[in-house]
Amino acid sequence: MSTTALQPQLSRRSFLASTGAAAGGLMVSFHIPFANAQDSTPEVNAWVVIQPDDTVVIRIARSEMGQGTLTGLAQLVAEELECNWAKVTTEYPTPGQNLARKRVWGNFATGGSRGIRESHDYVRKGGAMARILLVQAAADGWGVPATECVAANSVITHKASGRKTTYGKVAAAAAKLTPPDATSITLKDPKTWKLAGKRLARLDTVKKTTGEQNYGIDLQLPGLLNAAIKDCPVFGGKLKNFNAAAIEGRPGVKKVVQVGDSAVAVVADTWWRAKTALDALPIEWDYGPNARISQADIQQTLKEGLAFTGPTVVGNSNGDAPAAIAAAARKIEAVYTYPFQNHATMEPMNATARWTPERCEVWVPTQNGEAALAAAAEASGLPPAQCEVYKLYLGGGFGRRGRSDFVTQAVQIAKAMPGTPIKMIWSREEDMQHGSYHPVTQCKLTAGLDAQGNISGLHMRISGQSILATVAPQTIKDGRDMLVFQGLNTSGPEASIGYSFPNLLIDHAMRNPHVPAGFWRGVNLNQNAIYLESFIDEIAHATGQDPLALRRKLMANHPKHLAVLNAVAERAGWDKPAPKGVFRGLAQTMGFGSYVAACAEVSVRDDGQLKIHRIVAATDPGHAVNPQQIEAQVEGSFSYGLSAALFGEITVKDGAVEQKNFDSYPVVRMADMPKVETIVLPSGGFWGGVGEPTIAVAAPAVLNAIFAATGKRIRELPLKQHSLKRA
Repeated sequence: MSTTALQPQLSRRSFLASTGAAAGGLMVSFHIPFANAQDSTPEVNAWVVIQPDDTVVIRIARSEMGQGTLTGLAQLVAEELECNWAKVTTEYPTPGQNLARKRVWGNFATGGSRGIRESHDYVRKGGAMARILLVQAAADGWGVPATECVAANSVITHKASGRKTTYGKVAAAAAKLTPPDATSITLKDPKTWKLAGKRLARLDTVKKTTGEQNYGIDLQLPGLLNAAIKDCPVFGGKLKNFNAAAIEGRPGVKKVVQVGDSAVAVVADTWWRAKTALDALPIEWDYGPNARISQADIQQTLKEGLAFTGPTVVGNSNGDAPAAIAAAARKIEAVYTYPFQNHATMEPMNATARWTPERCEVWVPTQNGEAALAAAAEASGLPPAQCEVYKLYLGGGFGRRGRSDFVTQAVQIAKAMPGTPIKMIWSREEDMQHGSYHPVTQCKLTAGLDAQGNISGLHMRISGQSILATVAPQTIKDGRDMLVFQGLNTSGPEASIGYSFPNLLIDHAMRNPHVPAGFWRGVNLNQNAIYLESFIDEIAHATGQDPLALRRKLMANHPKHLAVLNAVAERAGWDKPAPKGVFRGLAQTMGFGSYVAACAEVSVRDDGQLKIHRIVAATDPGHAVNPQQIEAQVEGSFSYGLSAALFGEITVKDGAVEQKNFDSYPVVRMADMPKVETIVLPSGGFWGGVGEPTIAVAAPAVLNAIFAATGKRIRELPLKQHSLKRA
């Protein structure tokens, strides 16, 4: 049986390098070997454990952070397994086990809406293989050919004799059989699905509703101590000195620890005692040269990038856009600005670590278990085989928990107290001021129009930050970060543009401030959709065209983009008058392998009060594993996207982030949320994501509706900075 490219005997250096790249969102392809366990674990194969009472435990490597990945992947496994869904539960394998077993569970990274779309094939084969083994074990016990037996609802039946047995009764025998080659397995046609594709309740809802569900911040271990940490307020600054003696006599305080070269932590019997002692600790920082940088400096740097005449990175082009614009009968130009934004997860960063000279263990809510294992190995000074990471449920991730800086800190603190488990929790202020933020960018759009008002050329110049320059700088070659162009690519399954222009140029002038960028739910698709969809709306109004009609004209060669746009226009009643005082706006894009569109309905009172009444959304993810979860994801994505559009802004003063808590970084509340209507249009033939794409159409649809209502074009977010009051 073939094995994956990543073997357990890899050198520590190469393991750390490969998992570090995965943490940055770079995915590695591999073959998944579905091997039987060689230990005492009662498993049918790596994916399926069946207990004597017919309880089915499905192992899922991807992380659960509220998006429903565990349930969706379990549905896919159970569909092929033909088991009793009422007796299904899930568990996480560990990245250490994955390494030791030649990466049998594949990729542990959960981001980019990839949880299902990049693991559906091999998890379904895992379920199918387990079913084949169970049927074979039953057939062997009866002395009949396996072809005479069928499986359904965790029961195997011999068709000729009517004899029956259950999965639990033959699981041990099945585990001893040699599995067939994974390439020989034929998966079900989605049209025949009985569990997948259905609106099943999530497996974790009850525990979350009752409060039984534990998250990383809830973890308790025997002898556990708590740590609070404070890092230099200015990115790039260092810890100069601190006076530990000033707080060592406080109740419960056990130790004061320097963490790296820029942070200090206090360990105590409770987190509150650690935190209050840390607040009282005299600390002197070396802020470094970045302390001279403020928000205006960053914006000026980006503005200069818009006007830069030197070489830039081209993301998409055809024809000669500059020449077409220069020769155009009319020119339209606009500059848009998008700010830094925080992930603002409800659960702040935390990790629990226990270190000895022989072993390092970490319990952590992480989006990337393998990257966390790599970080633990690096910080502990031990080989990965002597480290382990236990994944816990995430109280929000949104890309922030794809990084493992907090894992590194927890291990560094634990090394100062060998053998003692230390739970490190960031305060809300630490979490707000030491994130890896949504990148700050500006975009200048210039369109040339012919005498009939048709677009003859379009130039989009993006100036701003590269995420990969922060999280995976080794991938940046000649200033090129192609992730900058999400939703603006020429073609392909990930994030292609939905319009055709006779002459097009989209380029990037990279400008990286000292504030670190990171993957933020929806990533660069968010601002790119705002830039392009708002500008298309501008052109429509400037030329007296209906915004839907103009889009349809430009989308003639993009049928899947057009299908979702038409769906929302029809459901929203675009061709019919809106209710009095209500105005509509449209937006569409493609991202994370899915096609999405939205129509927003808003009203604006004379005093400028905005009310978003309804957003109709359509999504084509190719296949819909659980339509109910897709609807919930769309609703959640609009909550996230509208939070960003209405309120989300991180600003910098004297090199440090100004916002400290939710009083200065608000998110949408129930009164702000519109009614959301979701149209799921799986057209088949591909697998797209659902957690992030629709975020990108929320803001531009609302912005375009606001223009229709007020005549005011908002080009700089967030909306809280602008008055919509009628003159």
